[in-house]
Amino acid sequence: MTWRLRFAEPRDAAAIASIYAPHCEGGLASFEMVAPTVTEIQSRVAKHAATHPWLVAEIDGAVVGYAYAGPHRERAGYRWTVETSIYVASGQHGLGVGTAAYGALLDLVRRQGFRLALAGITLPNRRSVGLHQRMGFRPAGVLPGVGFKHGAWHDVGWWTLELAPGSSAPVEPLDIGSLRKRMNVDAVLATFTPSK
Repeated sequence: MTWRLRFAEPRDAAAIASIYAPHCEGGLASFEMVAPTVTEIQSRVAKHAATHPWLVAEIDGAVVGYAYAGPHRERAGYRWTVETSIYVASGQHGLGVGTAAYGALLDLVRRQGFRLALAGITLPNRRSVGLHQRMGFRPAGVLPGVGFKHGAWHDVGWWTLELAPGSSAPVEPLDIGSLRKRMNVDAVLATFTPSK
């Protein structure tokens, strides 16, 4: 098995869309009802690519998962907080893809200087809750019946991970270009490998 973890590129949009589509159309991990097009995925990756990482995981050259971070909210006071997400292709669970890709993502946003990571999980979702807890996230609360999909109201749990302690004079988070200038990001990503 040849493993590779790297930053997402425009050519990955079709694979990302394919992995994400079942969660929109048949699942509950996302409250989107219609799967986004390849063009929409390209737009989403490009929107924050300069400031927040989007990673893809490959096994034998095929994209089998992706993880990304984005702003929690657009207001300036939230700029040290990120929301994170991870999706693994059907049939690829249990190989360590999620742990490796999410571990790398969290390492990068920590190195960028973000302070807090947030993750929202539609409940129940034992697999996602387990992954987040293994990564160090702690439950922060539940929004009851906040989303409606497939004929029912669903709760969303929020989990938080402190990436770095807060300070009264925080340093601005690094953008991806500045992070690349400070370190060999590809070498950092290469240290994260799947483990069962």
